[in-house]
Amino acid sequence: MKNILSITICAVALFLCSSGLVAQENRNRNWEDRMKAEKIAFLTDAMDLTSSEAERFWPVYNRCEAEKREAWKQIFDSYRALENGIKTGKEDKEIATLMDKYFKAQKAGDNIDEKYVAEYRKILPNKKIAKLFIGEENFRRLQIHRLNRNDNSKNDKK
Repeated sequence: MKNILSITICAVALFLCSSGLVAQENRNRNWEDRMKAEKIAFLTDAMDLTSSEAERFWPVYNRCEAEKREAWKQIFDSYRALENGIKTGKEDKEIATLMDKYFKAQKAGDNIDEKYVAEYRKILPNKKIAKLFIGEENFRRLQIHRLNRNDNSKNDKK
């Protein structure tokens, strides 16, 4: 059963990767799709999800990720406003307000995982939820390693 799920995920990943050949102007979107497919395959394997668990888990996870993206956008926007406030010489009181917005955005982003754990527990045992967070960190580290390896190989060619 796990092999069928893995084959399905790989097929989706191949489909998403091949779409980049068709439309060069959508490179960023294709990169995001490819990265998402890789992450799904990586986490499905790391968590050892059954097909029924995966069917119930991924919609919840996708909502969590969308909320995290929105939180990061709010954090970045408030950071940019704070930076701009400093550059343009805003008054101390305005800077304090901008800092408060920045800290509020950070705090909202910090609570997202905790909020979704309750929903994950309705679907998965705690061990698999723990594997999710470990898997996400391992995937992040893998991507950083790939990025560093590619940057170093480009520097070696110069």
